[in-house]
Amino acid sequence: MKMLTRSELIGRLFERNPRLPPRDADEAVKCILDTMTNALAEGGRVEIRGFGSFALNYRPPRVGRNPKSGDRVQVPAKYVPHFKAGKELRNRVDHGGGNHPDSGGQAD
Repeated sequence: MKMLTRSELIGRLFERNPRLPPRDADEAVKCILDTMTNALAEGGRVEIRGFGSFALNYRPPRVGRNPKSGDRVQVPAKYVPHFKAGKELRNRVDHGGGNHPDSGGQAD
């Protein structure tokens, strides 16, 4: 399974927009990710139509166990980021042009 890194994303943005200097492509990706991160950090939600939405899920406090000693440990409440894929993304992943590893096609 292939993973897309931030630098590869910047490279693809530059390939699709050759007039966009690599430094500007890097800044654009950084700006998008920072804006999304800040929105979530402020308790907001990020929705990108056709792609999906990012929101925060609340995890209540609980009692866990230390795997080494078996001692009970209080795990505090926290918020964790959650991604829900949009309908278009789910359809493309499920039926996407032979690029899925199980479909026999080649992944990018």
